[in-house]
Amino acid sequence: MAHAPQIKVPATYMRGGTSKGVFFSLKDLPVAAQVAGAARDALLLRVIGSPDPYGKQTDGMGGATSSTSKTVILAKSDKTDHDVDYLFGQVAIDKAFVDWSGNCGNLTAAVGAFAISNGLVDAERVPADGIAVIRIWQANIEKTIVAHVPMTNGEVQETGDFELDGVTFPAAEVLVDFIDPADGDGAMFPTGNVVDDLEVPGVGTFKVTMINAGIPTIFLNAEEIGYTGAELQEAINGDPAALERFETIRAHGAIKMGLIQNVEEAVARQHTPKVAFVAKPIDYRSSSDKPVAAADIDLLVRALSMGKLHHAMMGTAAVAIGSAAAISGTLVNLAAGGGERNSVIFGHPSGTLKVGAEASQVDGEWAVNKASMSRSARVLMEGWVRVPGDVI
Repeated sequence: MAHAPQIKVPATYMRGGTSKGVFFSLKDLPVAAQVAGAARDALLLRVIGSPDPYGKQTDGMGGATSSTSKTVILAKSDKTDHDVDYLFGQVAIDKAFVDWSGNCGNLTAAVGAFAISNGLVDAERVPADGIAVIRIWQANIEKTIVAHVPMTNGEVQETGDFELDGVTFPAAEVLVDFIDPADGDGAMFPTGNVVDDLEVPGVGTFKVTMINAGIPTIFLNAEEIGYTGAELQEAINGDPAALERFETIRAHGAIKMGLIQNVEEAVARQHTPKVAFVAKPIDYRSSSDKPVAAADIDLLVRALSMGKLHHAMMGTAAVAIGSAAAISGTLVNLAAGGGERNSVIFGHPSGTLKVGAEASQVDGEWAVNKASMSRSARVLMEGWVRVPGDVI
Protein backbone atom coordinates (compact mmCIF):
# COMPACT_ATOMS: atom_id res chain seq x y z
CA MET A 1 0.00 0.00 0.00
CA ALA A 2 1.40 3.39 -1.03
CA HIS A 3 1.60 6.15 1.57
CA ALA A 4 1.76 9.87 0.87
CA PRO A 5 5.23 11.31 1.54
CA GLN A 6 5.74 13.97 4.17
CA ILE A 7 5.28 17.62 3.32
CA LYS A 8 7.22 20.41 4.94
CA VAL A 9 5.71 23.67 6.13
CA PRO A 10 7.77 26.75 7.07
CA ALA A 11 7.51 27.23 10.84
CA THR A 12 9.25 28.73 13.85
CA TYR A 13 9.32 27.17 17.31
CA MET A 14 9.24 29.97 19.87
CA ARG A 15 9.03 30.53 23.58
CA GLY A 16 6.82 33.38 24.70
CA GLY A 17 6.61 34.03 28.44
CA THR A 18 6.20 30.69 30.20
CA SER A 19 4.74 28.96 27.13
CA LYS A 20 6.09 27.76 23.81
CA GLY A 21 4.46 26.91 20.51
CA VAL A 22 4.77 26.53 16.76
CA PHE A 23 4.38 29.78 14.81
CA PHE A 24 3.28 30.02 11.18
CA SER A 25 2.80 32.78 8.64
CA LEU A 26 -0.65 32.33 7.18
CA LYS A 27 0.69 32.54 3.63
CA ASP A 28 3.08 29.63 4.28
CA LEU A 29 0.35 27.17 5.24
CA PRO A 30 -0.97 24.66 2.68
CA VAL A 31 -3.82 26.31 0.76
CA ALA A 32 -6.49 24.16 2.40
CA ALA A 33 -5.24 25.22 5.85
CA GLN A 34 -5.21 28.94 5.06
CA VAL A 35 -8.87 29.11 6.02
CA ALA A 36 -10.50 28.05 9.27
CA GLY A 37 -11.93 24.55 9.30
CA ALA A 38 -11.23 20.86 9.46
CA ALA A 39 -8.13 20.94 7.23
CA ARG A 40 -6.43 23.58 9.37
CA ASP A 41 -7.27 21.76 12.59
CA ALA A 42 -6.04 18.44 11.19
CA LEU A 43 -2.72 20.00 10.18
CA LEU A 44 -2.12 21.63 13.56
CA LEU A 45 -3.08 18.50 15.47
CA ARG A 46 -0.53 16.47 13.48
CA VAL A 47 2.14 19.15 13.90
CA ILE A 48 1.75 19.09 17.66
CA GLY A 49 1.28 15.31 17.89
CA SER A 50 -2.35 15.06 19.00
CA PRO A 51 -4.49 13.24 19.84
CA ASP A 52 -2.07 11.12 21.86
CA PRO A 53 -3.63 8.51 24.17
CA TYR A 54 -0.23 8.18 25.85
CA GLY A 55 -0.35 11.88 26.76
CA LYS A 56 3.25 12.51 25.65
CA GLN A 57 2.98 14.03 22.12
CA THR A 58 6.13 12.08 21.24
CA ASP A 59 5.32 12.14 17.52
CA GLY A 60 4.95 15.91 17.31
CA MET A 61 6.21 19.28 18.48
CA GLY A 62 4.03 19.44 21.60
CA GLY A 63 5.48 19.15 25.09
CA ALA A 64 2.56 17.27 26.70
CA THR A 65 1.40 20.21 28.83
CA SER A 66 -1.13 22.96 28.17
CA SER A 67 1.78 25.45 28.12
CA THR A 68 3.56 23.61 25.30
CA SER A 69 0.66 22.38 23.15
CA LYS A 70 0.08 25.62 21.30
CA THR A 71 -0.01 27.01 17.75
CA VAL A 72 0.00 30.53 16.34
CA ILE A 73 -0.93 31.80 12.87
CA LEU A 74 0.13 35.33 11.93
CA ALA A 75 -0.61 37.55 8.94
CA LYS A 76 0.07 41.12 7.95
CA SER A 77 -2.95 43.06 9.16
CA ASP A 78 -5.33 44.71 6.71
CA LYS A 79 -6.45 47.06 9.49
CA THR A 80 -4.89 50.49 9.05
CA ASP A 81 -4.18 50.91 12.77
CA HIS A 82 -2.64 47.45 13.33
CA ASP A 83 0.50 45.74 12.11
CA VAL A 84 -0.22 42.04 12.46
CA ASP A 85 -3.19 39.72 12.95
CA TYR A 86 -2.66 37.05 15.61
CA LEU A 87 -4.71 33.84 15.77
CA PHE A 88 -4.08 31.35 18.58
CA GLY A 89 -4.98 27.66 18.64
CA GLN A 90 -4.80 25.68 21.90
CA VAL A 91 -4.29 22.04 20.91
CA ALA A 92 -5.74 19.36 23.17
CA ILE A 93 -3.28 16.62 24.11
CA ASP A 94 -5.43 13.50 24.22
CA LYS A 95 -8.34 14.66 22.03
CA ALA A 96 -8.64 15.60 18.35
CA PHE A 97 -9.56 19.16 19.22
CA VAL A 98 -8.16 22.67 18.66
CA ASP A 99 -9.74 25.35 20.85
CA TRP A 100 -9.97 28.76 19.16
CA SER A 101 -12.07 30.39 21.91
CA GLY A 102 -9.40 32.51 23.58
CA ASN A 103 -5.97 34.10 23.50
CA CYS A 104 -2.58 33.02 24.88
CA GLY A 105 -1.11 35.97 26.72
CA ASN A 106 2.30 34.36 27.15
CA LEU A 107 2.81 33.68 23.44
CA THR A 108 1.67 37.24 22.74
CA ALA A 109 5.16 38.28 23.85
CA ALA A 110 6.61 36.42 20.85
CA VAL A 111 4.16 37.71 18.25
CA GLY A 112 5.89 41.05 17.67
CA ALA A 113 9.31 39.45 17.29
CA PHE A 114 8.04 36.89 14.78
CA ALA A 115 6.14 39.57 12.85
CA ILE A 116 9.23 41.77 12.54
CA SER A 117 11.58 38.94 11.61
CA ASN A 118 9.19 37.58 8.99
CA GLY A 119 8.43 40.86 7.22
CA LEU A 120 4.87 41.26 8.49
CA VAL A 121 5.51 44.78 9.80
CA ASP A 122 6.13 47.77 7.54
CA ALA A 123 9.83 48.66 7.64
CA GLU A 124 9.20 52.29 8.56
CA ARG A 125 7.57 51.16 11.81
CA VAL A 126 10.65 49.26 12.97
CA PRO A 127 13.64 51.26 14.28
CA ALA A 128 17.15 49.87 13.83
CA ASP A 129 17.77 50.49 17.53
CA GLY A 130 15.38 51.11 20.38
CA ILE A 131 11.85 49.83 20.84
CA ALA A 132 9.52 48.75 18.04
CA VAL A 133 5.91 49.33 19.04
CA ILE A 134 3.93 46.55 17.36
CA ARG A 135 0.14 46.85 17.18
CA ILE A 136 -1.37 43.38 17.31
CA TRP A 137 -4.95 42.47 16.41
CA GLN A 138 -5.87 39.46 18.53
CA ALA A 139 -8.31 37.72 16.19
CA ASN A 140 -9.68 35.15 18.68
CA ILE A 141 -11.16 37.80 20.97
CA GLU A 142 -11.02 40.80 18.60
CA LYS A 143 -8.89 42.96 20.85
CA THR A 144 -5.82 45.16 20.46
CA ILE A 145 -2.52 44.30 22.13
CA VAL A 146 0.63 46.40 21.91
CA ALA A 147 4.03 44.72 22.22
CA HIS A 148 7.17 46.77 22.86
CA VAL A 149 9.94 44.81 21.16
CA PRO A 150 13.60 45.77 21.73
CA MET A 151 15.74 46.19 18.59
CA THR A 152 19.53 46.24 18.14
CA ASN A 153 21.28 46.85 14.79
CA GLY A 154 18.10 46.18 12.87
CA GLU A 155 17.43 42.83 14.54
CA VAL A 156 15.06 41.78 17.29
CA GLN A 157 16.98 41.77 20.58
CA GLU A 158 16.22 38.44 22.25
CA THR A 159 19.03 38.15 24.80
CA GLY A 160 19.11 40.17 27.98
CA ASP A 161 19.05 40.07 31.77
CA PHE A 162 15.29 40.15 32.39
CA GLU A 163 14.30 37.23 34.61
CA LEU A 164 10.82 35.73 34.51
CA ASP A 165 9.83 33.19 37.15
CA GLY A 166 8.91 29.96 35.41
CA VAL A 167 11.59 30.45 32.72
CA THR A 168 15.05 29.09 33.43
CA PHE A 169 17.23 31.60 31.58
CA PRO A 170 17.12 35.41 31.36
CA ALA A 171 16.26 37.20 28.11
CA ALA A 172 15.28 40.63 26.80
CA GLU A 173 12.24 42.23 28.39
CA VAL A 174 9.12 42.67 26.25
CA LEU A 175 6.44 44.95 27.71
CA VAL A 176 2.94 43.91 26.61
CA ASP A 177 -0.13 46.17 26.90
CA PHE A 178 -3.58 44.59 26.64
CA ILE A 179 -5.91 47.39 25.52
CA ASP A 180 -9.52 47.26 26.77
CA PRO A 181 -8.97 43.60 27.69
CA ALA A 182 -12.60 42.66 28.46
CA ASP A 183 -13.06 39.43 26.52
CA GLY A 184 -15.78 39.56 23.85
CA ASP A 185 -18.61 42.06 23.49
CA GLY A 186 -20.32 41.45 26.83
CA ALA A 187 -19.88 43.13 30.19
CA MET A 188 -16.68 42.65 32.16
CA PHE A 189 -18.81 41.07 34.89
CA PRO A 190 -21.37 38.99 32.98
CA THR A 191 -23.77 38.73 35.94
CA GLY A 192 -23.41 42.40 36.83
CA ASN A 193 -21.85 41.48 40.19
CA VAL A 194 -18.24 41.54 41.36
CA VAL A 195 -19.01 38.56 43.60
CA ASP A 196 -21.63 35.84 43.08
CA ASP A 197 -22.71 32.64 44.78
CA LEU A 198 -22.05 29.76 42.39
CA GLU A 199 -24.07 26.63 43.10
CA VAL A 200 -22.34 23.50 41.82
CA PRO A 201 -24.58 20.42 42.13
CA GLY A 202 -22.92 17.65 44.07
CA VAL A 203 -19.96 19.88 45.01
CA GLY A 204 -21.22 22.91 46.93
CA THR A 205 -21.96 26.62 46.74
CA PHE A 206 -18.99 28.99 46.53
CA LYS A 207 -18.27 32.70 46.46
CA VAL A 208 -16.85 33.52 43.03
CA THR A 209 -15.71 36.46 40.96
CA MET A 210 -16.44 35.83 37.29
CA ILE A 211 -14.70 38.27 34.99
CA ASN A 212 -14.18 38.72 31.26
CA ALA A 213 -10.75 40.35 31.06
CA GLY A 214 -7.82 38.88 29.19
CA ILE A 215 -9.69 35.60 29.24
CA PRO A 216 -12.95 34.60 30.93
CA THR A 217 -11.94 33.54 34.45
CA ILE A 218 -13.70 32.18 37.53
CA PHE A 219 -11.96 33.10 40.79
CA LEU A 220 -12.62 31.23 44.05
CA ASN A 221 -11.31 31.64 47.59
CA ALA A 222 -8.65 29.01 48.27
CA GLU A 223 -9.76 28.50 51.87
CA GLU A 224 -13.36 27.80 50.84
CA ILE A 225 -12.26 24.87 48.66
CA GLY A 226 -9.74 23.47 51.11
CA TYR A 227 -6.46 24.99 49.92
CA THR A 228 -3.94 27.56 51.16
CA GLY A 229 -3.14 29.11 47.77
CA ALA A 230 0.50 28.05 48.07
CA GLU A 231 0.03 24.65 46.39
CA LEU A 232 2.42 23.40 43.71
CA GLN A 233 1.41 21.32 40.71
CA GLU A 234 1.67 17.89 42.27
CA ALA A 235 -0.79 18.80 45.04
CA ILE A 236 -3.55 19.34 42.47
CA ASN A 237 -2.51 17.41 39.37
CA GLY A 238 -1.85 14.25 41.37
CA ASP A 239 -5.39 14.30 42.76
CA PRO A 240 -7.91 13.08 40.13
CA ALA A 241 -10.84 13.87 42.43
CA ALA A 242 -9.67 17.48 42.79
CA LEU A 243 -9.26 17.87 39.04
CA GLU A 244 -12.75 16.50 38.45
CA ARG A 245 -14.15 18.90 41.05
CA PHE A 246 -12.43 21.89 39.43
CA GLU A 247 -13.75 20.88 36.02
CA THR A 248 -17.27 20.62 37.41
CA ILE A 249 -16.93 24.08 38.98
CA ARG A 250 -15.56 25.42 35.69
CA ALA A 251 -18.47 23.99 33.69
CA HIS A 252 -21.14 25.42 35.97
CA GLY A 253 -19.33 28.76 36.09
CA ALA A 254 -19.24 28.82 32.29
CA ILE A 255 -23.02 28.40 32.24
CA LYS A 256 -23.48 31.28 34.70
CA MET A 257 -21.14 33.43 32.58
CA GLY A 258 -23.27 32.71 29.52
CA LEU A 259 -20.45 30.96 27.66
CA ILE A 260 -22.24 27.61 27.32
CA GLN A 261 -25.81 26.36 27.71
CA ASN A 262 -25.18 23.06 29.51
CA VAL A 263 -22.31 21.28 31.24
CA GLU A 264 -21.80 18.88 28.35
CA GLU A 265 -20.65 21.79 26.15
CA ALA A 266 -17.67 22.42 28.46
CA VAL A 267 -15.84 19.46 26.89
CA ALA A 268 -15.66 21.36 23.59
CA ARG A 269 -14.53 24.56 25.31
CA GLN A 270 -11.51 23.45 27.31
CA HIS A 271 -9.45 26.63 26.92
CA THR A 272 -12.09 28.97 28.36
CA PRO A 273 -13.11 29.89 30.95
CA LYS A 274 -10.19 29.44 33.31
CA VAL A 275 -10.69 28.60 36.96
CA ALA A 276 -8.35 29.99 39.63
CA PHE A 277 -8.21 30.32 43.41
CA VAL A 278 -6.80 33.16 45.50
CA ALA A 279 -5.56 33.65 49.04
CA LYS A 280 -3.84 36.18 51.24
CA PRO A 281 -0.02 35.98 51.23
CA ILE A 282 1.90 33.34 53.15
CA ASP A 283 5.52 32.24 52.89
CA TYR A 284 6.14 29.29 50.55
CA ARG A 285 8.79 27.73 48.34
CA SER A 286 8.35 27.76 44.57
CA SER A 287 8.68 24.75 42.29
CA SER A 288 12.39 25.59 41.88
CA ASP A 289 12.73 25.71 45.70
CA LYS A 290 13.06 29.49 45.62
CA PRO A 291 11.66 31.07 48.80
CA VAL A 292 8.74 33.44 48.26
CA ALA A 293 8.12 35.70 51.25
CA ALA A 294 4.62 36.83 52.15
CA ALA A 295 6.00 40.34 52.62
CA ASP A 296 7.06 40.47 48.96
CA ILE A 297 3.67 39.71 47.41
CA ASP A 298 0.13 41.07 47.58
CA LEU A 299 -1.70 37.76 47.19
CA LEU A 300 -1.44 34.14 46.09
CA VAL A 301 -3.05 32.82 42.91
CA ARG A 302 -3.19 29.34 41.44
CA ALA A 303 -4.87 28.74 38.07
CA LEU A 304 -5.82 25.70 36.02
CA SER A 305 -5.41 25.43 32.26
CA MET A 306 -6.79 22.61 30.11
CA GLY A 307 -7.71 20.66 33.22
CA LYS A 308 -4.38 20.88 35.08
CA LEU A 309 -2.79 23.32 37.53
CA HIS A 310 -0.51 25.63 35.54
CA HIS A 311 3.20 25.54 36.37
CA ALA A 312 3.33 29.35 36.54
CA MET A 313 0.57 31.67 35.32
CA MET A 314 -1.12 32.06 31.96
CA GLY A 315 -0.58 35.56 30.58
CA THR A 316 -4.28 36.04 29.90
CA ALA A 317 -5.15 34.92 33.42
CA ALA A 318 -2.58 37.43 34.72
CA VAL A 319 -4.55 40.12 32.87
CA ALA A 320 -7.70 38.86 34.60
CA ILE A 321 -5.89 38.96 37.95
CA GLY A 322 -4.67 42.52 37.42
CA SER A 323 -8.06 43.68 36.22
CA ALA A 324 -9.95 42.08 39.11
CA ALA A 325 -7.41 43.38 41.63
CA ALA A 326 -8.04 46.93 40.39
CA ILE A 327 -11.77 46.69 41.14
CA SER A 328 -12.82 47.00 44.78
CA GLY A 329 -14.74 44.10 46.25
CA THR A 330 -13.70 41.28 43.93
CA LEU A 331 -12.26 38.18 45.56
CA VAL A 332 -8.90 39.04 43.98
CA ASN A 333 -9.00 42.58 45.31
CA LEU A 334 -9.99 41.41 48.80
CA ALA A 335 -7.25 38.75 48.89
CA ALA A 336 -4.78 41.53 48.06
CA GLY A 337 -6.00 43.61 50.97
CA GLY A 338 -8.80 45.57 49.29
CA GLY A 339 -8.89 49.24 48.35
CA GLU A 340 -7.80 50.98 45.17
CA ARG A 341 -4.91 49.35 43.30
CA ASN A 342 -3.29 49.87 39.91
CA SER A 343 -0.89 46.92 40.19
CA VAL A 344 -0.33 43.76 42.21
CA ILE A 345 2.48 41.30 42.70
CA PHE A 346 1.10 37.79 43.06
CA GLY A 347 2.71 34.51 43.97
CA HIS A 348 2.27 31.54 41.61
CA PRO A 349 3.81 28.03 41.65
CA SER A 350 7.03 29.15 39.93
CA GLY A 351 7.52 32.44 41.78
CA THR A 352 6.05 35.92 41.42
CA LEU A 353 4.68 38.21 38.74
CA LYS A 354 3.68 41.88 38.68
CA VAL A 355 0.72 43.00 36.59
CA GLY A 356 -0.81 46.46 36.34
CA ALA A 357 -4.28 47.57 35.29
CA GLU A 358 -6.22 50.82 34.94
CA ALA A 359 -9.89 50.40 35.90
CA SER A 360 -12.77 52.89 35.80
CA GLN A 361 -16.52 52.80 36.35
CA VAL A 362 -18.91 54.56 33.97
CA ASP A 363 -22.68 54.47 34.46
CA GLY A 364 -22.30 51.60 36.90
CA GLU A 365 -20.29 49.45 34.49
CA TRP A 366 -16.67 48.57 35.20
CA ALA A 367 -14.08 48.79 32.45
CA VAL A 368 -10.33 48.25 32.30
CA ASN A 369 -8.61 50.58 29.87
CA LYS A 370 -5.30 48.74 29.82
CA ALA A 371 -3.49 45.90 31.57
CA SER A 372 0.29 45.59 31.33
CA MET A 373 2.98 43.09 32.18
CA SER A 374 6.55 42.26 31.21
CA ARG A 375 7.42 38.97 29.53
CA SER A 376 10.23 37.73 27.30
CA ALA A 377 10.45 35.69 24.12
CA ARG A 378 13.00 33.77 22.10
CA VAL A 379 13.25 31.78 18.88
CA LEU A 380 14.13 28.17 19.73
CA MET A 381 14.24 26.74 16.21
CA GLU A 382 13.23 27.80 12.72
CA GLY A 383 12.92 26.09 9.38
CA TRP A 384 10.20 23.57 8.44
CA VAL A 385 7.93 21.26 10.32
CA ARG A 386 7.06 18.00 8.55
CA VAL A 387 3.76 16.15 8.53
CA PRO A 388 2.44 13.23 6.45
CA GLY A 389 1.00 14.51 3.20
CA ASP A 390 -2.35 12.82 3.68
CA VAL A 391 -3.15 14.85 6.82
CA ILE A 392 -5.11 17.43 4.83
